[in-house]
Amino acid sequence: MESQKTLSSSFTSNMAAFQSTPTNISFSNYLQSLSETPRRLRKRMLATWTPDQELNQVRLRSGADMMRKLNWYDLIALGIGGMLGVGVFVTTGPVALKISGPSVFISYVIAGISALFSSLCYTEFSVQIPVAGGAFSYLRVTFGEFIGYFAGTNILMEYVLSNAAVARSFTEYLCHAAGENPSSWRVEVDGVAEGYNMLDFPAVALILLLTLCLCHSTKESSILNLVMTVFHVIFFGFIIIVGFYKGRAKNLVEPGGLAPFGVKGVLDGAAIVYFSYIGYDSVSTMAEEIRNPAKSLPVGILGSVLIVTGLYCLMALSLCLLVPFNMIDKDASFSVAFEKIGWKWASNVVGAGASLGIVASLLVAMLGQARYLCVIGRARLVPPWFAKVNPSTGTPLNATLFLGLCTASIALFTELSVILEIISISTLLVFYMVANALIYRRYVVMSHNPPSQTLLFLFLLSSSAIGFSMSWKLDEQWWALPVFGGFMVAITAFFQYMVPSICQPDEAWSVPFMPWPAVTSIFLNVFLMTTLKAISFQRFGIWAFLITLFYVLYGVHSTYRAEEMGVGVSEIPVVHHPSNQQTKLDIQAL
Repeated sequence: MESQKTLSSSFTSNMAAFQSTPTNISFSNYLQSLSETPRRLRKRMLATWTPDQELNQVRLRSGADMMRKLNWYDLIALGIGGMLGVGVFVTTGPVALKISGPSVFISYVIAGISALFSSLCYTEFSVQIPVAGGAFSYLRVTFGEFIGYFAGTNILMEYVLSNAAVARSFTEYLCHAAGENPSSWRVEVDGVAEGYNMLDFPAVALILLLTLCLCHSTKESSILNLVMTVFHVIFFGFIIIVGFYKGRAKNLVEPGGLAPFGVKGVLDGAAIVYFSYIGYDSVSTMAEEIRNPAKSLPVGILGSVLIVTGLYCLMALSLCLLVPFNMIDKDASFSVAFEKIGWKWASNVVGAGASLGIVASLLVAMLGQARYLCVIGRARLVPPWFAKVNPSTGTPLNATLFLGLCTASIALFTELSVILEIISISTLLVFYMVANALIYRRYVVMSHNPPSQTLLFLFLLSSSAIGFSMSWKLDEQWWALPVFGGFMVAITAFFQYMVPSICQPDEAWSVPFMPWPAVTSIFLNVFLMTTLKAISFQRFGIWAFLITLFYVLYGVHSTYRAEEMGVGVSEIPVVHHPSNQQTKLDIQAL
């Protein structure tokens, strides 16, 4: 007991010393730092941390630990709540009507398989490196600081924009449930460009309310999500049961058969409905708040993806059973389908259920975005103020408030069509990078093989995936598809045979049959990215330029001062917080 008091006192005094360390620099010193940018970039861009450093030294910079209160069932509920949002109501109708036909449920199966492979990669990383940084931490310990920063800021941007989009959708579905026009709940501003002139105050109120809830406690927020998710699953069950009871099997084959647009239509549909699965990665950011991460994370991540895949497929199938695919409404498909069978009252129920699902998915996504920013702040790539964890609530209070305000500001005036184009490409790119990092970590970092072999394999794999995907998209030279596809299979089999992989004896969980699951994830993410519009890549290019500029002007200098010069962090010893701290060894032994 005495030793614990001494350790706690030592930790408190050192944290006080850290907080009192002068970290401000004058403008002249900053100009001098800019003159050293090339040297600092060479020093920091590829700098990596070990998992043990991420779990101990870096985590201490938040000043307090996040509280471990979550169990495996909390993670499943968070994963389901994060994915069962507005996506299935928005994408199913248009895809069935114009792209896949009644085989839209097969598109959901294919998209679910892609999400499952990506989630496998996330799961192994989250078990090995159970910190709140998600993809940022996984890539930083594997490929270095800049790659981790680039992935982290992209996933952060995706969170903020998608949350703003979802919040505006909440207003539309809530109005539909009340039988009113969504424009009546918004305020039109004259003299403002179209797409930005409809102020959505209900969306802002929802975001601010959830922000305050998340600032209070993660566990209570998880309980709220669990309650909403249970009701949402019951609501999904209602739609599925009615669809199978009132629907007719002949609607699946009339008119035009099960796949009227062919195999290409099924696969193109999978690329669109895939975005209904985005949200499972939020579970990995809860790693510091789980009581038994080594056992709970695989169950939470994989379990939620499998459950959601089943629900999505049954939802899509029930819709196509209710009405022929050519009679499906592209905007409010489920509501109109119920009206066509004479159940007009059910359209209001659909609106209410969709609104509830949106709140649950928004809650989980806002949980994840704050933890990403918190860990990026620990790395000093953004101001360290964002890294602070409130000792009384055990939540990243500053990051939660800041991102909540940013999300509310965007949701206030920006229409869905403006912000949706850039969301998907950032998410797919990060999933692609995580799959590459898993192969590199397995075959180079853990197995101590020369990096040149694995890097060459990853280059050839990505190149052939791009070749296959572009051949499919351009709908020309079909002979190239088996050539690129066969080449990917051949080089993967050759790589597996020639480059040994050594599994560490202390591994708690790892992806089986490597490298095939990660290779499949790489291919599917590349394939889905090539289906996006050119404007997505243009806006992504602008965002990539801005975050790279920020790294060059601020991030690299901040981390250089912290890691190379020891300014602001050298006073903190590597200690284990007596109340909550768990090292990698402790976690894997559970």
